[in-house]
Amino acid sequence: MGVGRDHTEERVGQGAAAGADASGTPALEGLRILDLSQYEAGPSCTQALALLGAEVVKIERPGSGDPGRAGFSPDGDDSDYFLAWNSNKRSVALAIDRPEGAALLDRLMARFDVLVENFGPGVAEKLAVDAVTVRAAHPHLIHASVKGFGASGPLSGYKCFDAVAQAASGAMSLTGAADGPPMRLGATLGDCGAGMQLALAICAAYIQRLRTGRGQRIEISMQESLTWYLRTALAIGADQGRRAAPRSGNRMATLVDLFPCSPHGPNDFVYVMALTPAMWADLCNAIGRPELREDPRFATPQARAEPANAAALHREIAGWTSARDKFAAMEQLGAAGVPASAVFDSADLYRSPHLLQRGFVHEIEHPTRGPVRLLGFAPRLESSEVPLRPAPLLGADTASVLGEELGLEPGRLRALAAQGVLAGVETG
Repeated sequence: MGVGRDHTEERVGQGAAAGADASGTPALEGLRILDLSQYEAGPSCTQALALLGAEVVKIERPGSGDPGRAGFSPDGDDSDYFLAWNSNKRSVALAIDRPEGAALLDRLMARFDVLVENFGPGVAEKLAVDAVTVRAAHPHLIHASVKGFGASGPLSGYKCFDAVAQAASGAMSLTGAADGPPMRLGATLGDCGAGMQLALAICAAYIQRLRTGRGQRIEISMQESLTWYLRTALAIGADQGRRAAPRSGNRMATLVDLFPCSPHGPNDFVYVMALTPAMWADLCNAIGRPELREDPRFATPQARAEPANAAALHREIAGWTSARDKFAAMEQLGAAGVPASAVFDSADLYRSPHLLQRGFVHEIEHPTRGPVRLLGFAPRLESSEVPLRPAPLLGADTASVLGEELGLEPGRLRALAAQGVLAGVETG
């Protein structure tokens, strides 16, 4: 399935590779999801499942839709933020807070496998889309919910966004310089980290339902999901919770650090991790300084760890990296067997020869904005291929989904649209 690079849709998953399933059937074809989520924590989950072949129908409020459509930097009909998290979905604009809209949603639930929501505390119950209400009527349905602090516990009623989850998870306490304040992560792991774990749980629940015929409730806490990613730092520095693990900034050890590169802009650095004696030798050879291995100040790990010696060694390596741009330094170190990477900034990612050759950067046609660039999906399934499609316009699929699934005739659709229950339907 799927077409090549025609600016309309691009393939993800590399299903055309040798040995691929000749049918080209996407891995999750047949899994049907109603997506009531918004912003990122829920949409990242449903997007991942859509990119693996699930059918995802996004239910949005008529008029405004997912608040992420406005995003943080509105651009055209939908923000880049919205486009980044909602590819490969269909959009139905349905007022589920109105009796007519709620009734239509209930009918859709009977035909779908999963409902995903990440409403704030109490909102799902107010809209009657909480797990208890939904599964009483539809026991086959998998109800998946993301909350900042989970569905139970003293903090369960608190609202949450990504950075709040970072603070609550411990991630902020581990990020930043040792003598500076805690810092927010650049990656939105509070949101999309929870979304990825929720996607995995949905796949597990769906496999279980194939055996039992029954759905189940899934709930995930953003706080807990991000804490789960901190296990290495906690294992190394927290002594099983007896003390707070320290911040260490970029430097983890004498030969694990960030080094400046030419022309010394804000992201002109290379990160080096020479962890073993062999890597230390390779590093000395790569920078043309094999004699450093015999220097008494650097000859042993203990000597290199002495503060004055560590500072001197950093200057030696930084002198070499400073004479090169970050990609040249990365190339020479990597080729010599030293784990190292340039600090890629966001512009570097879109023009990286490596990522371009691997097909990770896509250009597809948005219905109103024209060509847009999107990053791909990291998992590569040999026998599953899914065309990458742009995020839908608000209500783009209202008529087709409600017509196909519920048999609503055009006249009935127009009447509901005129009442404000639906959007995306011609009323003339």
